[in-house]
Amino acid sequence: MTSRNGLLVAIAGQQNAGKSTLFNMLTGARQHVANYPGVTVDKKYGLYQDGVGAVRTVDLPGTYSLTSFSLEERVARDFLLGERPDVTVNVVDASNLRRSLHLTLQLMELELPPVLALNMIDVAASHGIRIDHDELARRLGVPVVPTIGRKGEGRVPLRQAIRDWAQTLREGRAAPRHPIDYGPLEADIAALEVLIADQGVLADLPRRWLALKLLEGDEQARGQLAGRLDTAPTEAILTEADRRRLAFEGAHGLSVGDQVVTCRDRTVTALIDGVQNRPDGRRRTLSERIDQVVLNRWAAPFFLVATVFLIYQVSIVWGYELTNYTWPLLAGLRELAAGLLPAAGFLVDPYVRALGLWLVDSANTLLNYVPIFLILFASIAIIEDTGYMARIAFILDKILHRFGMHGQSTLPLILGGVFAGGCAVPGVMATKGIPDARARMATIFAVPFMNCLAKVPLYTLLLGIFFVEDKSLMMFYISTMTIIFALLVSKLLTTTVLRGHETSPFVMELPHYHRPTLQGVLRRAFDRTWQYIKKVGTIVIAVAVVVFALLHFPGLPAERKAHFEAQGQAAAVRFEEALAGNAYRDVALGAQLVPLVNYASDFNRARLNATSAEAARALEARFEARNPQFYPLVKPPRGDRDARQASRALRDLLRERKSLRREMKEERITNSLLGTIGRGLEPVTQFAGFDWKINVALLSSFAARESSVATLGVLFQQDDDENRSLEERMGAETRADGATALLAVSMILFFALYPPCLATTIMVRVQTNSYKWMLFSIVFPTFLGLGVASLVYTIGRAVNATGLQAMTAVYLGALALLILVGLVSGRRAPTPVRQPVPTASTRP
Repeated sequence: MTSRNGLLVAIAGQQNAGKSTLFNMLTGARQHVANYPGVTVDKKYGLYQDGVGAVRTVDLPGTYSLTSFSLEERVARDFLLGERPDVTVNVVDASNLRRSLHLTLQLMELELPPVLALNMIDVAASHGIRIDHDELARRLGVPVVPTIGRKGEGRVPLRQAIRDWAQTLREGRAAPRHPIDYGPLEADIAALEVLIADQGVLADLPRRWLALKLLEGDEQARGQLAGRLDTAPTEAILTEADRRRLAFEGAHGLSVGDQVVTCRDRTVTALIDGVQNRPDGRRRTLSERIDQVVLNRWAAPFFLVATVFLIYQVSIVWGYELTNYTWPLLAGLRELAAGLLPAAGFLVDPYVRALGLWLVDSANTLLNYVPIFLILFASIAIIEDTGYMARIAFILDKILHRFGMHGQSTLPLILGGVFAGGCAVPGVMATKGIPDARARMATIFAVPFMNCLAKVPLYTLLLGIFFVEDKSLMMFYISTMTIIFALLVSKLLTTTVLRGHETSPFVMELPHYHRPTLQGVLRRAFDRTWQYIKKVGTIVIAVAVVVFALLHFPGLPAERKAHFEAQGQAAAVRFEEALAGNAYRDVALGAQLVPLVNYASDFNRARLNATSAEAARALEARFEARNPQFYPLVKPPRGDRDARQASRALRDLLRERKSLRREMKEERITNSLLGTIGRGLEPVTQFAGFDWKINVALLSSFAARESSVATLGVLFQQDDDENRSLEERMGAETRADGATALLAVSMILFFALYPPCLATTIMVRVQTNSYKWMLFSIVFPTFLGLGVASLVYTIGRAVNATGLQAMTAVYLGALALLILVGLVSGRRAPTPVRQPVPTASTRP
C-alpha cells in the first residue's frame, strides 16, 4: 500500500441507496467535484477530521456491481484496484438488503472488506423489516453501522468504525474471507490462481478475483493482463482460462457468468436468513401504492407531462424572470469594468477596451443563466431525491430507445425547447445523468436541434416578411419538425459514428419514494451551478478572443479610416460652430470634447436603466458629482439658455457620432475575416439561396443565436430620412434581389439544423471532455443543414414551388421517414439481469 497522509476512504454503493447523502453527511461542506481522467463521470471528493487525523473521502459512481458492462462500473472498479483505499464504505439499502449485498460480496473478492453502512433503516422499519445488524456483521466479518443519511443519524459511529477498521486492516487483524463457494468452478479458479501467482507483476491484484474475471471472459481484466505481461505468459494464462471456461460450459450447460450470479444469490440468501425478518402478510408499501397511480397506463403520460411542464415553468420561465434582477447587477459590473479600461475614443476605441468589454459581455451572457440553473438543478435534485426521475426514464424509454436515445433523454430535450422557449445549454448539461454512453452522446447532439428561445427572433422575422397569412401553420411546422429532425439524427448517429460507443445493459430500478431534504437539494444545486461557472468561464475567454479577432481584423482600409476621421472632424467642427458665443464653449471643446462625449453617452445609457423617479434622482446626483462642469450640458438647468443650446448641439453630435460608429462597424464586419469568409462561402451557399449578408448573419449567430437578427439589422440599415422596421427594409431589399418565400424556408431549415451556439458548444466540450466531439457538433450540423437547405431550395426552384408548399413537403416527408424508422427499428435484444431481484425492471 502506498504511503498516504491521513486515510483514503471510498464510498461505494448501488444507485438509490443514499450513497451521496451519506457522503454529504460525512464530509459536510468540504467537497469538490471533478471528472475521472478521460471520462465524464463525476468524481466527488471531500475531507473531514475525526479527532485522529484527516480523512479524504471519494464518492464513487453508483453501481450495481463491479463488472465492466457500464462506464460507472469500470470507473468504480478501476479506482478501487488502482488506489486501494484504506477503507471502503459500502452503503446498502436496508429496505432491500438482498439486492445490496451482491456488491458487498464483490468488494470482499477484491480483498477490500468494507465497513457496511446499513442506510435507510427508517424506511426498512416503515415496511416492517427488522435487521439484526450484529449478526450480519458476525457472518460477514466486517463492521455494520445502521445509518439514516438524510437525517444525519449514524455519522459519529460510522466515522469511528472507519477509523477502527482502518487500524484493524493495517495491523492484519482482519482474517481474509471468501464467503462465496462457486462449486464446480473452484477447481478452475484455484488452477488459474497458481498461474497468476507465478507472475510477480500481478502481485498487487487480488488473485482469486482476477482468476474469476478471466474465467468470465471479462475484457477489462484480460486487457490488464496483456498490459502487464509479455505476450507468451499472457497467451498462456488466457488460453488456459478460455479452455477451462469452454469445458465448464460444455459440462454444465450454462455460462460461467450465470454460475457466478447463481452462487452469489445463494450466498446472499444464506447471509440474510435469520438476519432479516419481514412481516408475514406483507402489505403494499406507500411507494407501490403511489406507483399504481403515477405509472398507470393512462395516468402516467399526464403525470409525466405535468412534471416536465412544472420543471420547465419554474426553471426556464420563472427563472428567466429573475434575470430582470440579476442583469442590472451584471450591467453594473460591466460599467465598473468600462471605468477601469482605457476611455473610449470619438470614433475608434482602444483595442484593450474593445477586447475587455467583449470578454465581459461574453461572460455576462453566460452568467445571466445562473438564476435559471440554480432553480433548474434544485428542481432536478428534488425529482431525483423523490425517486420520480427513474419513473420518467421507465415511461419513455421504450419510445426513445428506438431512435438511439434513452428515457432520461426526456428532460434534456424539454429544457432545450421541444416547442419553443428553452435553452440548449441547460439541456446539454442535463444529459449528465444518462447512464448509457451511446444514448447520452446522441442526446447531447440532439438537444441543439430544439427550438431555444434565441432562435425565435429569426423565425419571427422571416415569417413576418414572407408568411404573413400562414404564420400559425408555419410555426406549427417549425416547432414540431425539430423534434422529428432530432429523433432522425439521433438514429443516424447511433448507427454510424456513435456505433462504437458503449451501451449498458438496461436495468431500471424503481426506488422507494423519499422526501428530499432542503440541505441536500441546495447543496447539489449550488455545486452543479458552480461547476458551470468554473468550467464554462475558463473556456469562454479563449473562444471569445478568437471570435473577437475574426470580427475586428484586418480592420478598415486606410482610405476608409481617413474618410471616417474626416467625417468625425466635420461633425466636431459643426459642434464647435454651434457653440459660438456660448458660455459653455470652453467646457466642451478642445481636449474636453471626447471626455464630454463619453460622459454624455454614459449618462444616457445609465438613464435608460433607471426604473424609478428615485433611481433617476440618484443617478443625476451621481453624475453631477462626477463632473459638475459637464452636468449642465446633459441636464440643463431651468432658465439657462446657453446650457439648453449646448445640450441640443451635444445631442446632435452624439447622433452623428453614433451613426458614424455604426457605419464603421458595418464596414468592419464586411471587411473582417468573418465577412470575408461570408463572401467566400457564396459559391457554396448560393445553392441554398444565401448571399454574403445572410452568410455573415448566420456565422455571427454562432456566438449567440440572437446575433443573426442583430447582424441583419446592421446589414439592412435604414437611411436617415426613413423610419421602417427591419421586416420592411429586409423584405424590400431581398425581394428587389429576387428573393421569395422559398429562400425563407431554406433559411429556416438551415437555422433549425445549424450548429449550436458558442455557449452550447462549450458545454458539449465540458460534457464530452473532448474537443473532437465539440468540433463534430459544429461540422456535422453545418453540412447537414446546408445540405437540406440546398436540396429544398434547388428542387423548389426547379418545380416552381411556393415556400409553403416546400415546407409542407419537407414536413410530411420527414414525418413519414420517422414513422418508418420507428416501425422498422426492432426492440433491443433481451438483456440478462445481473442482479436477480424482482425490484429491477429491464427493457425487454
